[in-house]
Amino acid sequence: MAAPSDPKKPSVPISYPITDLETLNSRAYFDSFHYPFNISSVPLPAAAVVTPPRRRILVCHDFKGGYTDDDKWVQGGTNADAYAIWHWYLMDVFVYFSHYLVTLPPPGWINAAHTHGVKVLGTFITEWGKGREICNTLLATTESARTYAERLAELAYMLGFDGWLLNMEVSLHPQQIPILKEFVGHLTQTVHNVVPGSLVIWYDSVTMDGKLDYQNQLNEKNKPFFDLCDGIFCNYHWKANYPKDSGTVAGDRRFDVYMGIDVWGRGTYGGGQWNTVVSLDVLKNDDVSAAIFGPGWVYETQQLPDFQTAQNRWWCLVEKSWGVLQRYPNILPFYSNFDQGHGTHYSVGGFPLVDRSWNNMSCQGFQPVLDCKESSQSSMLVFNNFEDASFIGGGSITCKGSLNINDIFSTRLFLGQFTLEQSVSLNYYVKSDGNSMIALKLSISSNLNQITQVLLLPEAELLMDHLTSQYDRIILAPRSSRQDLFLASDWVQYESSLTMNGYTLTEVGLLCYFKKPVDDDSAYNASIGLIRLQISEQSIEFPSANSWITEGENISWSTNNEGLRTVSLKINWKLKEGTSKAFEACNIYVQKVSNDINKSDYSTTSTAEFLATTKAGVYYISAFEVPSGVTNLIFVIQVCAVDGTFQELDQSPRYQLAVGGQ
Repeated sequence: MAAPSDPKKPSVPISYPITDLETLNSRAYFDSFHYPFNISSVPLPAAAVVTPPRRRILVCHDFKGGYTDDDKWVQGGTNADAYAIWHWYLMDVFVYFSHYLVTLPPPGWINAAHTHGVKVLGTFITEWGKGREICNTLLATTESARTYAERLAELAYMLGFDGWLLNMEVSLHPQQIPILKEFVGHLTQTVHNVVPGSLVIWYDSVTMDGKLDYQNQLNEKNKPFFDLCDGIFCNYHWKANYPKDSGTVAGDRRFDVYMGIDVWGRGTYGGGQWNTVVSLDVLKNDDVSAAIFGPGWVYETQQLPDFQTAQNRWWCLVEKSWGVLQRYPNILPFYSNFDQGHGTHYSVGGFPLVDRSWNNMSCQGFQPVLDCKESSQSSMLVFNNFEDASFIGGGSITCKGSLNINDIFSTRLFLGQFTLEQSVSLNYYVKSDGNSMIALKLSISSNLNQITQVLLLPEAELLMDHLTSQYDRIILAPRSSRQDLFLASDWVQYESSLTMNGYTLTEVGLLCYFKKPVDDDSAYNASIGLIRLQISEQSIEFPSANSWITEGENISWSTNNEGLRTVSLKINWKLKEGTSKAFEACNIYVQKVSNDINKSDYSTTSTAEFLATTKAGVYYISAFEVPSGVTNLIFVIQVCAVDGTFQELDQSPRYQLAVGGQ
C-alpha cells in the first residue's frame, strides 16, 4: 500500500505508511490531504496511561501486510466480514505492523483500542538490503539519528498513538551501534515527553556487535538496547528456560520482557495456532510478558466453522490461560451498543438507516466480555447478532435457545472496576418476542471483598423464588416513562437506579427468563441493543446548532456517466468556543432541497438521508449525486454524546451548499 500519487490532492481519505527517510524528515505527511482524517479521536483513558506493574500481553496484528481494504479506508469500507479484533480486554498493547519503513496505525484501530484502555504502537522497521542503506543515512551522525527520532515522536503525538516498535533487522557496522543507541534512547525520551504513557519496544534483532542475530531471549547481547527503552520483544524461537532466564536478566523490569509467540507456528514454542496457550502457560508461570504475533491467522486460514466462532474460541483459550486484563466500566458515563465495527445494516435508535455492507473500526463500541462456553454446554446461545436490526450501529447481543418453565439462564456481559460514590442510573434496551425477558444482574464488592448480588428486574409481578432467591437485593427496572429519540416500537427501554456508596461494581450480567408460563423446552429469543450507566440526574446538554462552526472546503462539481451532477467536498465542524470531550461522534445526513430554503417548511427528521458516522471533526464526501431540480444540499451533523444519546436532527448543526450552476 503505497502513498497516493499526489497526497495533496483531495480524494477518498486513506491510511498509508511512510516509505522513505526523505519523506519522514521533510514532514511532508502533515501537508497531505489525508492527514487530518488520520488523526485519532479517542484519547487513551487516564487510568490506562501508567503501564500496569504485572505481566502483560502485547498483540502484533501483522494482517496481510497491513493497510488492506479492511482498514485503509479511514471513513469506512464495504466489507461486512472485515478482519477485526474485539477481545481488547485480553491485552495491554496493540502494535499495527507492516513491512514498510514507517507504519502509522490507522485511526480506526487506535480509536477501538483506546476505547478499551489498550495502548497502540506504530512500527519502524529496516530490513534487507534497502534497510541497510536506510540505516546508513539514519545513523550517519548522532544529529541525524536524533532528528529522525524526533520525527517519529512527532508523528505519534500528532496522530494520537502511543509509541513505537523498533525493528532493526539488518546487520550494522560496529561503529554504528553507539549512534543506534542514541537513536533508541532519544526516541524513548522524546516520545515520553510528548505522549504520556508512551512506549518504545525494541525487537530482538541486531545485537551489540552489529550482527543480525536473534537471541530469542534477553541477554548481554541485546540488553543495552533494552536498558534505553521500555521493553524488548524477543524473537519466537525460544526454549523452555529462556523466559525464566530473561526475567532474571531483566531484574526488577521482568514485566518489560515480551516473549514472542508466532500464532502461525513458525518455529515458535508450543507450535502456535490452536496450541498458542502452551507457550502462554509457560510465560505465565515464569511471570514475564507475552508478545502474540499474527492472531489474524484465524481469519487468513479460514478456521472453521466461521470467523466469529473461531475467533471467539481462539481468544477464549488466551483468557483461560491469562485471565481478563482490562476491566470496564471503570468510569462513568459508560455505554455500549455492542457494535464490532462492521455489519450489513446501520441503525440509529432502532431504525435501520442503511441496508448495505460496511466496516469501520472507529464505530466499535465497548465489547462485551462474554462467557467462554462451548455451544454444546448449554441449550442457550449468546452471540453478536449482525442479522437483525440493531438499536445503534450494526449489531446487538442476542440470547437464543430453549428454556423450561422455571429455568433461568445467566451470562456475564462486562467485568467492571468502578467505585460507586453517587447514585447511578442504569438504562438498557431490549427487543424480544414479548415473553422472553432480560434482567440485569450486578456483582458489587465491599471493601472487605464481600460480594452483594443485585438483580434489576423489569416486571414487579415476577418476584418469584426461582428468579430472586440467589440475590441479595432486588431492584425494579420498569419500562421507561420517557422514550429516547427515534426509539422504534420493537425496542423497550428499561431504567432503574442504584445507590451503594463505597462499593465497587465488578460485574454486569444478563438473566434470561420467561415472563409467563410456557411448555418445557420452549423457544427463547431476546436481544439487548444498548446499556448505559451514568450518574443519576446527570445528563449531557447538546450545544445549539449556532454554537458550531461548519465549513465546506475542496468543493468540486462534475458530471457522471449517467449525466447527473456530482459534488465532492470536505466538511469541517467545531465548537465556536473551546472543545468538549462529551461529544465523541457525529452522524452525517444530507437533505436535498428543491426550492428556496429560506421559504420552505421542511422537517429534517423525515427527509434527511443518512450518509455515515464518524468520530473525526471532518468528513469527505466523494462524487455525491445531485438529482435534477435540487437547488441546495443541507448536510446535517448530528452530534452524539459519550453516554450514547444524540441530538435531535432539527437542532443539529448543518452546512448548506448551493448546487453549482443553479
